[in-house]
Amino acid sequence: MRANIERVIEGKPDVVSSTLVVLLAEGHLLIEDVPGVGKTMLSKALARSIDCSVRRIQFTPDLLPSDVTGVSVFNQNTREFEFRPGGVFANIVVGDEINRASPKTQSALLECMEERQVTVDNTTYGLESPFMVIATQNPIEMEGTYALPEAQRDRFMARVSVGYPVEAAELAMLDSHTGSNPLDDLEPVTDAAEVQKLTGIVGQVYVSEAVQRYTVALTAATRRSEELTLGASPRATLHLVRAAKAMAAIHGRDYVLPDDVHTLARPVLAHRLLPSVEAAMSGRSTSAILDGVVASVPVPEGNRA
Repeated sequence: MRANIERVIEGKPDVVSSTLVVLLAEGHLLIEDVPGVGKTMLSKALARSIDCSVRRIQFTPDLLPSDVTGVSVFNQNTREFEFRPGGVFANIVVGDEINRASPKTQSALLECMEERQVTVDNTTYGLESPFMVIATQNPIEMEGTYALPEAQRDRFMARVSVGYPVEAAELAMLDSHTGSNPLDDLEPVTDAAEVQKLTGIVGQVYVSEAVQRYTVALTAATRRSEELTLGASPRATLHLVRAAKAMAAIHGRDYVLPDDVHTLARPVLAHRLLPSVEAAMSGRSTSAILDGVVASVPVPEGNRA
């Protein structure tokens, strides 16, 4: 899967690895970056690498919650209401420019992202497994956008930024992308059943008590920081451990190291935190504050901690 995605996204191995970690940890991914760096291309490449159902939702200001979850329509022939599924009824849901929809529409994703189900007209519909939401947003352009609510951000396991490519990768992109769209030649390399099997393996990865205590200490330190008005939630602690288990499995280990937790702290925690007024006025970014918090927590010693 990694090699397949890198046929389209060149020179970004860390971003591709983070994407696979979120997939195997059964989380959701937020890709945040400036226009034109390949956010949608990355999400489509992952979706096409898996032989499963994929739906793309273009978030716009006029998008309604029923467009996302589905709606009950009256059938004139049967004289009964029939449920017509919305865009979230798929294994991989690509939400493009998620911050262009109103908070009312964004909230339609809350139940399905956390509970893997959708409730419409007092009827609950389960979603297929695996289920993953990959959303993109542009943090620069603020015209016609709505900031993601804290409850929405907290449901994304990780946030990654693609960033600008290095010169060699950009030159290679000119060769591979100008003649044809590389996504057209991308074939699935696995299916939903295989992904489910892999997530089952990830669930069996061992996490020692020392690593668990280290993870809790990290998230607790963000709640005590004077530079943050909102620290990491218990859900963030859970997501950090699940992501660390996926990273350990990808590296061929059946146990989690403190380094796994340390490496994933920024992508998993940074987007959930809110800086204090004083920190924001002094120009301190959330990532910089988080780096200081992580550095202040002692790392447990030992190969398997």
